[in-house]
Amino acid sequence: MKFTEKDILSALSTVNDPDLHKDLVTLNMIRDIKVSDQQVSFTVMLTTPACPLKEKIRKDCEDAVRKVIGDLELDITMSSSVTSARDSAPVLTNVKNIIAIASGKGGVGKSTVTSNLAVALAQMGAKVGLIDADIFGPSVPVMFNCEHEQPEVKVVNGKNVIVPLEQYGVKLVSIGFLTPPDSPVVWRGPMASSALKQFISDADWGELDYMFIDLPPGTSDIHLTLVQTVPVTGAIIVTTPQRVALADATKGLAMFKQPQINVPVLGIVENMAYFTPEELPGNKYFIFGKDGGKNLSEKYGVPLLGQIPLVQGIRESGDSGLPAVMKDGITGDAFKELAESVARQVAIRNANFEQTKKVEMKV
Repeated sequence: MKFTEKDILSALSTVNDPDLHKDLVTLNMIRDIKVSDQQVSFTVMLTTPACPLKEKIRKDCEDAVRKVIGDLELDITMSSSVTSARDSAPVLTNVKNIIAIASGKGGVGKSTVTSNLAVALAQMGAKVGLIDADIFGPSVPVMFNCEHEQPEVKVVNGKNVIVPLEQYGVKLVSIGFLTPPDSPVVWRGPMASSALKQFISDADWGELDYMFIDLPPGTSDIHLTLVQTVPVTGAIIVTTPQRVALADATKGLAMFKQPQINVPVLGIVENMAYFTPEELPGNKYFIFGKDGGKNLSEKYGVPLLGQIPLVQGIRESGDSGLPAVMKDGITGDAFKELAESVARQVAIRNANFEQTKKVEMKV
């Protein structure tokens, strides 16, 4: 029996993306179909290299096409192209997704989550950048083991441009690279906001799938500067389970949901969700309370992206500058699952919501 490209497309039109709830052909995820007497081959273009459902989609495609071609040789290539919902903004033109990571209060591990999330996605094949926007308490230099390094500056069209440092596959910019480690940054709000604008517009970021902005705690000038400078794809709220952290996280979440800001909240990360001794990985001790982040996500109808355990190795990894996600164990697994969950929510957001635009407001 002779098969055609049309027959293969017809078979694949019965396979749905589990997250986007449309078939792969309609979503333009099927590429490079080749049909011969000996073999059928095609490429499935996923919405992110961190797709957690990659093997399910591959199996569904194989089952659908086998019904048409029988035992003929079948070659399925799984590739990816990260989606974007940004408009044609003049700033960060080649950055597909800008993701703000915020917390209501300090000490909840926001920078630890951001660093491990960035490294996890880079390990999965994504192009990732990270701006340390916590101007007064930068953590990224220590967490990436590059606190004594300084970025280069090059001249482009007569303008000085910062060349981000690159560590563990992630491009980095932080005020910590530009000031002595033991010197405080004593600036008023407008100066801090100006620094963030420079990190965004005066750095050579190149092409990125995901740019993470590690924001300072609370809701401040820095947050407003970000949403007024670039179109933000979405925000992630980091919290710990106890009530005092949840109360502040609620304020951070509410800020992004304000009508004049209207940045989609991709979800909540519950950090220090439970304590687990590394020698007893099956034991969980809920020393800060149980399911606080989960309950917050249910209350506001946003996804719970992950629950990260409190393990001594996370602290040791942060201090040594080798992110925990680069090591085997329950912590690394938790951050990898978080990365897949974030990538998944970004793809869903880009498929279902309008393009992001800069916030136009006077404060």
